[in-house]
Amino acid sequence: MAGKVFFSVSMSLDGFIAPESVEDLMGQAWMELQQWIFPQRFFRENLKLGEGGEEGRDNDIVRETFARTGASVMGKRMFDAGEQAWPEEAPFHTPVFVLTHEKRDPWERPGGTIFHFVDDGIGPALDQAREAAGDRDVRIAGGAATILQYMNTGLIDEFSIALSPVLFGSGIRLFDGVDAGRVALKPVRAEPT
Repeated sequence: MAGKVFFSVSMSLDGFIAPESVEDLMGQAWMELQQWIFPQRFFRENLKLGEGGEEGRDNDIVRETFARTGASVMGKRMFDAGEQAWPEEAPFHTPVFVLTHEKRDPWERPGGTIFHFVDDGIGPALDQAREAAGDRDVRIAGGAATILQYMNTGLIDEFSIALSPVLFGSGIRLFDGVDAGRVALKPVRAEPT
């Protein structure tokens, strides 16, 4: 295990990382939550949204997150929403291991993203992701339920939260159901941008 296991998410001021409804998962509220990332030069170039964009610390954070990630793990709900919304060249450019209860052949996308479907739990998915990542890190991409499973089993080494200046009022909370007795946190840094 050369790399770390981490997650990096955007969260509303009232603690939500996604709307409740699957239909709204990549809709207007989610777009407002992510509004900080869309103008970033690295993000725009990675998703082929055009040249230019903002540079600075936010752009550096996005680039650093992608550079350290050798593989990702995500839940089926996130995959289902993304499968409809991501461009043909999915934004990961690394292997992605999707937690599911169904058998499915790997799905290869242009640009290096290969989705592997793992139906035997979070441990085997993480083992496969670690092997694929080599000496780079494994990102638990989400959603909240997937992140929570890894947190509650003590498998997260570190995480970062981009706190967006929006209020959801309802939705899916990041830490809803966390086993606080199993999680010890140590703040590393806070960066206002």
